[in-house]
Amino acid sequence: MRKLSLLILGAAIGAGGATMVSQTSLLSGMSAVAASADTYRQLSLFGDVFEKVRTDYVEKPEESKLVEAAINGMLTSLDPHSSYMDAKSFRDMQVQTRGEFGGLGIEVTMEDGLVKVVTPIDETPASRAGILANDVITHINDEPVQGLNLNQAVDKMRGPVNSSVTLKIQRKESKDPVVVKLTRETIKVRPVRARVEGDIGVLRVTQFNEQTYEGLRAGIDKLTSDIGADKVAGFVIDLRNNPGGLLDQAIMVSDAFLERGEIVSTRSRNAEDTQRFSAKAGDLTKGKPLVVLVNGGSASASEIVAGALQDHKRATVLGTRSFGKGSVQTIIPLGGNGAVRLTTARYYTPSGRSIQAKGIDPDIEVLQDVPDELKGKDETKGEAGLRGHLQNGGEKEERGGSSAYVPPDPAKDKQLLAAYDLLHGVRKGAANTTTTPN
Repeated sequence: MRKLSLLILGAAIGAGGATMVSQTSLLSGMSAVAASADTYRQLSLFGDVFEKVRTDYVEKPEESKLVEAAINGMLTSLDPHSSYMDAKSFRDMQVQTRGEFGGLGIEVTMEDGLVKVVTPIDETPASRAGILANDVITHINDEPVQGLNLNQAVDKMRGPVNSSVTLKIQRKESKDPVVVKLTRETIKVRPVRARVEGDIGVLRVTQFNEQTYEGLRAGIDKLTSDIGADKVAGFVIDLRNNPGGLLDQAIMVSDAFLERGEIVSTRSRNAEDTQRFSAKAGDLTKGKPLVVLVNGGSASASEIVAGALQDHKRATVLGTRSFGKGSVQTIIPLGGNGAVRLTTARYYTPSGRSIQAKGIDPDIEVLQDVPDELKGKDETKGEAGLRGHLQNGGEKEERGGSSAYVPPDPAKDKQLLAAYDLLHGVRKGAANTTTTPN
């Protein structure tokens, strides 16, 4: 089974109905021949245009780039999520979904054209070398960082395990730069962060990569141990601004809280290719109350989890409407020439809802207090706002996105505070309740 961006491999296409075979075969055969002839004429036209560009363009074009652009144009004309990935983009995607890479273990951001350390990750080359939060990286292997974008700088810090890299660092309290030589190790991205909030366990899930379920399971075990199994009031599953990832991980995360029942189904254009995924017995939280947080940045795999737990009434979904990406992309490797990302199915929640271009509506809507300077900038367009998006597949009504703002200070996070109140019984879980900003 291939790993997919939203993991699913199309099943083999089965034969249609066996009745009226000869007439159906004759008609479909004639139309297929006509369609094939028309297609070959169009391909011939493409070849003519390609040759004209190759020979007559004002400067000699790179032919491989022309072909890649043509392939990508064909795919992007289908929907916003189908595309061509060149070899580098495909490798980057594989790193993202694996959740591990050869690197240093630093979370970084870009500030004033330089790379600033947000935090070193514990037990990594960066933390052992004494790199600190707020350190500014000015050079990587003697090459100035100024002029690079963040992705380029990160690429230079990553590399084969056991290879070395030298960083020049500027610290506020030091006039002279600090030069540090580090050896790259395998770094695992932490897609799940767990923390105790009194008698509540908070699980922040930032993406669905190959490490997500194990991170969630370990987080639940640690929180239960730290709080005490008999003292846990419940858990908050924070999926806000989680863009999604692997379907198999979304299924396993949903299954972690369910004893039985369907989690999600995927339906392609051929009815016989429908796949259904169901829960296995064993709730990791032993039935403790759950609140799932979503907002306009919660998409795809996040919506699968929220939709499954909502439909089974296993959790109260709180926040604002999710993004509405309810489609499945198959990743088709092309040897050494990158890969195709192709939309192959829509997914449906256990009750049969298509989330495509609609999103998950929370049981309790809670709006954040958005700073004046961010008002209007915090709204996501949602899937329905993307040009050329796939239609819902059932309902005609579409809905746009919602606010994706999350206050950096948890004490001002109205959605998180509302989740605590709900688990403590202060707030009632009535559906479609709306809390407005102050």
